[in-house]
Amino acid sequence: MKLSRLEQLDRIYYMRAILGIIAGVILGVALNPSNRGLALQFIVLIGFIFYIISYIAAKKIGTRVKSEEKRKLATSGIFPFIFLLLMFMILVYTGLHGNR
Repeated sequence: MKLSRLEQLDRIYYMRAILGIIAGVILGVALNPSNRGLALQFIVLIGFIFYIISYIAAKKIGTRVKSEEKRKLATSGIFPFIFLLLMFMILVYTGLHGNR
């Protein structure tokens, strides 16, 4: 069974969404109220690292994508990645530190 271009881009989309969830949970656990000064830099760093990991995985998943569609490897699923990262980071952080 061969994968079509749409199926490969869908896999990339969902893979980025799942990595956004994982990064958000890691950030929610790693951040604590005592280190507020470095929180933004840490969020951007972890988000960037996970996005680079997702880009490398997307290049391996999308081996049969046409050359004019290669740009979609970098942009497919970027919004779910960002929003799921933020949502799960806020949920986990609030769950752990919300009653203080």
